[in-house]
Amino acid sequence: MSNRSRPSVHPFDIQVPQLREGDAADNGAPPDATVRLKDVQGMPGTPAGLALRLFQFGFAAVSVAVMAATSDFPSVTAFRYLVGALSLQCLWSMSLAIVDLYALLVKRCLRNSRILGFFTIGDAITSTLTFAAACASAGITVLISSDFDNCAQNHCARFETSTAMAFVSWFLVSPSFFLSFWSLASR
Repeated sequence: MSNRSRPSVHPFDIQVPQLREGDAADNGAPPDATVRLKDVQGMPGTPAGLALRLFQFGFAAVSVAVMAATSDFPSVTAFRYLVGALSLQCLWSMSLAIVDLYALLVKRCLRNSRILGFFTIGDAITSTLTFAAACASAGITVLISSDFDNCAQNHCARFETSTAMAFVSWFLVSPSFFLSFWSLASR
């Protein structure tokens, strides 16, 4: 029991009992090696998970910046909803990127069921809001550009760019949600 960490000191460390000498000789590992489950890249606390969070933040921030740069976006409710939902997505993705970076720097595992539940629920909420906002904005953009043929007075290219960036941000949130959910469900 001396090799195991105490939950009150290291809540994220999970160590598996050591291999027996005969087992270690079979696979070439030293006799004192510990066995750890391999993290799937893209899960919280992995380098790919950090990259996903940074890209989510980047595309959401570009979408908000492009939409906010237009002077007439507040006149359409769907565009205001897009800015609000993607601002929340920016905050969520950046804060989880900081958590992932911390976990990578101190070599902590983020497979705690409470943490995974929090990540899963947060990703589900922000993913749903982002997708709904992107769909609503896409509908209004098509209405303005194709049905009303009114792009001369509006910023159709900016609306389309912002909506496309919102869809890319949603597309990048989906793997984070599914990997967190899968990890939580497989516990």
